Parts: sequence; structure tokens; C-alpha cells
Amino acid sequence: MARRRQSVTIKHVAADAGVSLQTVSRVINDEPNVRPAMKERVQSSIDKLGYVPSIAAQRMSGSRSYLILALNDRERTIADWRAREGNDWVDQMLLGGMLKCADHGYRMLVELVDTHSDHVERELSAALASLQPDGVILTPPHSDNPLIVNLLARENVPFVRIGSLGIGVGIPVSMDDEGSARLATEHLIKLGHERIGFVAGPDEYSLSQWRVDGWLATMAENGLPTDNLLASGDFSFDSGRLAGRELLSNSPRPTAIIASNDQMTHGVLDTAKEFDLDVPGHLSLISFDNSPSTRFTRPALSAIDQPVAETAAKAVELIIAAQKGEELPEDPVTVPGRLIERSSVSPPAPLRRD
Repeated sequence: MARRRQSVTIKHVAADAGVSLQTVSRVINDEPNVRPAMKERVQSSIDKLGYVPSIAAQRMSGSRSYLILALNDRERTIADWRAREGNDWVDQMLLGGMLKCADHGYRMLVELVDTHSDHVERELSAALASLQPDGVILTPPHSDNPLIVNLLARENVPFVRIGSLGIGVGIPVSMDDEGSARLATEHLIKLGHERIGFVAGPDEYSLSQWRVDGWLATMAENGLPTDNLLASGDFSFDSGRLAGRELLSNSPRPTAIIASNDQMTHGVLDTAKEFDLDVPGHLSLISFDNSPSTRFTRPALSAIDQPVAETAAKAVELIIAAQKGEELPEDPVTVPGRLIERSSVSPPAPLRRD
């Protein structure tokens, strides 16, 4: 009777080929120090038995763990999960990272770390010791946390810094936040908007300033004012409401607002209703992130689609390349976003032709 596929282990392969477990593991890992004849012999047993390598078998050679660890902000992630408000950053990170890991025989794990905690080094050291990952993916604001970055550098663990342009240790990967803010601002200017407000995210995220920079630069290049058109929030719905109230209380008020994430944009939309402003008739809105919630508002929100899945996949590729000793890019890697047009944007009221 044929052996069931799921019951075949590395021990069966080693016994069939007449070699040690370590030799089978070296063949699985495509190690260079295996004679061609031995490799062919082991591969023949693998094919005959229908063996599917496990992480444990791959790790036996001691050279790699075949695990990639992704770190996300504990406080904000748990708050988003509990609120159940449609933020799918983690989902998209898992989608891109896990699928790309699977392509290369890796697995991806996610750990939540409090970037403000004085225990962060101890927590991360414990995770590194127990998991021994081949690499680490840092997401904002961890990407620029010196405690985390320096610890990984000391441990000589390859790591990617998503949302960072920091040159030096680690591999910086950007979603071109400045370029995305330019894209949104240019779109509104082409429609005829001149007073375009902007709601920035919190200062602890470097990308918050990059988005402001993109908006400021585009407005300046087009000779448009920015005085009293910048407000700040903390990525929450309530902060978006407050920022919206600040901007819409000005005279003259903005005819369009770009907000740095979906939750703050929802807050601005709610405030527009308080001011009895029709969106997009009196006020156009563009958001950042493009989480599922943007499609279900009335009106549906135009948004900068943050390529989180593609960026996580690129991070995995870069870590695997680093493990293999391949040459890495000298400059930050950019994965650009795109503008998704929906019904929250139109020309300003004086220019509309009904």
C-alpha cells in the first residue's frame, strides 16, 4: 500500500536514501556543499515518497530558519481590531507577505510591539531568541525607532524598514507618501480647486510629514495658498472631526480636503454634514489608505490606495535576497500608490456645469 503523503517525514527520506537527517536538510535547503550524486540520490527519495519539506526539516541545517518576523504597533493595531472600523493594514500586510513567503518556502509571523515601551528591547530580544527569524519587517512607527533599529543591527538580522527613508542600517522601503500626496493635490487642482486643505497624521510617523511636504510643494508650484489650510490629527475618527471643524471654520473655507488616513477622512465627512455642506457639491474629499470603509460611505471616498500587500511582498523578497548574499539596492526601494477615483470629488461649485 502506498504511504500516505501527509505521513512522510524527513526521517523516512533519510532512511530511504541511506543518509543522515542533516544531509537531507542540506539538499532541501539547496546548500552548496552537497555532492551532485548525493543530491540526486536524496531528491529521488523525496520524489518517490512524495515528501513535502517542513520548516523543521529546513531549519536542521542551521543556516536558515525560514521564518520572517513582521512587527506592527501594538497599541494602534489592537485599537483598530477592537473598533472593527475597517482598517485592513494588517490584513494586506499578511496577504502580500504570506503569499510571497509561500513562494519561497518561508513562513511569516506577526508580533505586536509597543514602540513607546521601555521594555521594547527586552521583548524584541526574546522574540528573536525564540524564533530566530531570517529577517524582520518593520512597519511605521517602528521603522524609525532607534531602539528597535539598533538592536536588529547589533544582532546582525536583515531587516526592512517600511515607511522609512533612513540611510544606513536596514533596507528602507517607501510607499512614496510624498508622491501620493502630490498625486491627490494635482488631481484636485486640475479640477479647478485652489483652496485645498490637508489633515496631517501624528508626528511620530515620518510619513505624516512626507505627505504634508508633497501637498505643500504641489500647492507652491501652482502658486496656491496654504495659510490656514493645514490641520493635524492622530489617525482617529474624532481627530478628523476636530481637524475638519478647524479647516471648515475658516473664511474662505477650503473647497477640498485631503486627509492622511481613512478614519480621519470619515471624521471630516461627518463634520461637513454638521456644516450643512454637500460632498462633493460644496466640498471634495480625498483619503489615504483605501481600506474597505471608503467604498461604503455616502458618497464613496476617492482615496490614495496604499500598496501595503505589494510593499510587504517586496520586503520579503529583499530579506531573502539579503540572506542569500545578493546585492541590495543602495537607494530606498519605492512601491508607489495610486489614486482610486470615486464620487467624493468634483470641480468646485462655481466651476460646476450641471
